[in-house]
Parts: sequence; structure tokens; C-alpha cells
Amino acid sequence: MKTYLIDGNNLIHKMKSISAQQKKDPQGTRDTLAFKIDNYFINKKVKVVLFFDGFQNVPIKTTKTKIIYSEKITADEKIRKYIEKAENPRNIVVVTSDDEIKKFAKACSCSVINSEDFETALGRQNIGDEEERRIKELNNEEFKKLFGADE
Repeated sequence: MKTYLIDGNNLIHKMKSISAQQKKDPQGTRDTLAFKIDNYFINKKVKVVLFFDGFQNVPIKTTKTKIIYSEKITADEKIRKYIEKAENPRNIVVVTSDDEIKKFAKACSCSVINSEDFETALGRQNIGDEEERRIKELNNEEFKKLFGADE
């Protein structure tokens, strides 16, 4: 099973939609990111680990995503240690734009996705979710009107 290791702080700084919120409400920003990631992976058969710098403040509730706080070391170091301990690093996908982590991950045979590319994928997922929600809101009568089936 693939495991996604996501450099949370790095991803937040690459996401225009939530990076502005970071200074005012770091906890809210983390919540938002965790929610988006959880939704993105909800129907995928993968393991997801989201890393944040620092200590846990308020627990973030997720269904699919495990959240690890770096505590006294950096999140980068936590990610490196996770990779080092992995039985099969080839099954790991690291999401970051940090050059040092990318080099380390590639040297350990992990796949790497740039944070910017992952943000694009998250955005596409959200658009798809919105379209699905709108379709579900339409009832059968509206579908008949749309497609001329009631004539």
C-alpha cells in the first residue's frame, strides 16, 4: 500500500487559498489543510501521514489522515526518520517542495510530488466535489426538465 508523507507547513505556504490565513490563525489553517487532504484521499486505498512543525495544540479530527507533530525537532527531520524506518521506501510518496527532503526521498527510492502540483490536484478534487454536490441537489423533475424527458 502506498503511503503519502505530506510536509504540511511547506504545503500551506504553497497554497494561496490558505497561506494568508496562516499568521492570523495557524490552527485554523492546519484544520483546513487536514480537511482538504482527508477529502482528497477519502476513497483511495492509501495511507496518509501529515507532518506539522511544533506541538499539537488542539487535536485535528480526521478520518483518513494521521497527523504527526515534530515537537522538539523539525517536521523535515521527522519525515526523514519516517523514511529511514520504512520497510519499503518505494511505496512512499513524499509531498514537499523542500529541496533537501526531495533529494533525501529520491535517494531512498521514494516518489516525490512537488507541493505546487499536489495543490493543483487538491483544487481539481474540490471542483469535482462541488459538481457532484450540485448534481445530487437536483431532483428527478429537474433532470426531466433539463433533458426534455417530460414532454
